[in-house]
Amino acid sequence: MAIVVNGIAHPPPDDPRMSLLDLLRERLGLTGTKLGCNQGGCGACTVIIDGVRVLSCLTLAVQADGREVRTIEGLAPQDGELHPLQHAFIEHDGFQCGYCTPGQICSAIAMIEELRRGDPSYVTADLAEGPTGARRHEIRERMSGNLCRCGAHNGIIDAIETLMDGEAA
Repeated sequence: MAIVVNGIAHPPPDDPRMSLLDLLRERLGLTGTKLGCNQGGCGACTVIIDGVRVLSCLTLAVQADGREVRTIEGLAPQDGELHPLQHAFIEHDGFQCGYCTPGQICSAIAMIEELRRGDPSYVTADLAEGPTGARRHEIRERMSGNLCRCGAHNGIIDAIETLMDGEAA
């Protein structure tokens, strides 16, 4: 088997104890994924596996064997353009130091897919009906696992709302 990272297949590590974060950063040189708390509490290490956001510091690399991993480096098209959410983060000052930004963006992209699937969250009013749109409080709840120590949360939420409003139009 292989771990497909941003469209490129890589063999799983020999050491089954290696975290996905360590595989990405130390073996593959994909340093966009950040080491924050290393306990799953900050979300700086968030990546997307098969469309679902995961904390790479708490995920063993062998758990990604046979699956597709997307990191911040794999979101933008190959032509050098930024992903639309990266543009929105810039427009809305969705970052200050930028350390948490890759995890925020990966989490937001997967969160938007959760909304499209109708996955309920803690604040979804009707669990049977699912979310009825991306209200600000719904986005805040869904992004609550990603911390910004600089306090750019309002800009981050604004950027996500802008992207979603553009997609709805």
